Amino acid sequence: MTGELLYQIGISLIYGIGVVNAKKLINHCGSAEAVFKESKKNLLKIPGMGEKLVNNILSSNTLHRAEEEINFIIKNEITPLYFKDPEFPQRLLNCYDHPVMLYYKGNADLNRKRIISIVGTRRITPYGRNNCEAIVEGLKEKDVLVVSGLAYGVDSCAHRKAVDFDLTTVGVLGHGLDRLYPAQNRKLAERMLNNGGLLTEYISKTTPDRENFPKRNRIVAGMSDATLVIESGRKGGAMITAEIANGYNRDVFALPGNVENNFSRGCNFLIKVNKAFLCEDAQDIAYLMGWDDKRIKKKEQLELFVNLSEEEQKIIELLEKNGETGIDILVIKSGLSTSKVAAALLNLEFNGMINSLPGKRYKLI
Repeated sequence: MTGELLYQIGISLIYGIGVVNAKKLINHCGSAEAVFKESKKNLLKIPGMGEKLVNNILSSNTLHRAEEEINFIIKNEITPLYFKDPEFPQRLLNCYDHPVMLYYKGNADLNRKRIISIVGTRRITPYGRNNCEAIVEGLKEKDVLVVSGLAYGVDSCAHRKAVDFDLTTVGVLGHGLDRLYPAQNRKLAERMLNNGGLLTEYISKTTPDRENFPKRNRIVAGMSDATLVIESGRKGGAMITAEIANGYNRDVFALPGNVENNFSRGCNFLIKVNKAFLCEDAQDIAYLMGWDDKRIKKKEQLELFVNLSEEEQKIIELLEKNGETGIDILVIKSGLSTSKVAAALLNLEFNGMINSLPGKRYKLI
């Protein structure tokens, strides 16, 4: 476990490097280990790598801290997820600022076919609580993974109801897995480990500092097919998550509320400016996301189209194997560029071979 993992964790800890530059270095050098062993001359040739950053890499002592983290991982039965591991949340790979490393404790498949994040204010109202619980209950039959941030209010409500109805649920944390914030959610977190888990990009001993939570929100949005905002003011973490989700081309839903209620103003605003679909119940989400499972495949239709390009054939094979699939997953599994996949999908749709669904997902007709 300690070989390449040592360097994978180590590169994520170098001061000032950031996730985008870390991935650039890894892709240029071939591996995380190769980055640490590369010469200064060659590192400086990499676009965007200035003298200061290269000196940080060469003088870094993060491997010692990485070794400590590996010991913590082993002792606490935590699963480290490097961004090139197949178990890494594949939806995140289509987000330019996805983490290099994630740390996971739990038993859920982070690449479940259907994933929704549910977010909102920490000061949830009875209206918000009742609707959040009803929507989560309505999603049970859709076999959806529920993601949230394990904070007070809407997050806790979504996680708790998911646990009550035996829905898989994952909490994304803004700190290391050696602690839990808020502490009052410890029992809930323990229940989640039985059908879901806890996920973070932060190593142990990382405290829940305020700046960590907006960064955490990009994981909540990026690993999901859609984000549902239950209640929120015009500003706050839920609005940040909704904005990130829109930036990632994910679908956003919002529960409408009383125009005089401060905790409905954010939701109402998202709906008003067409940044979120109005959501009254779970069926709204299932319908717009194509989770109703009412469409019937007509495989015999494929036989009529024999002049498929190589790219189109790859897409057809992936959709036959995996069923309804998002464009980001098709890009990853096909090995094709985003533009080639998009062009192939467009042609297949024009020819009546596939259906385009909300959330940039596709399905064979």
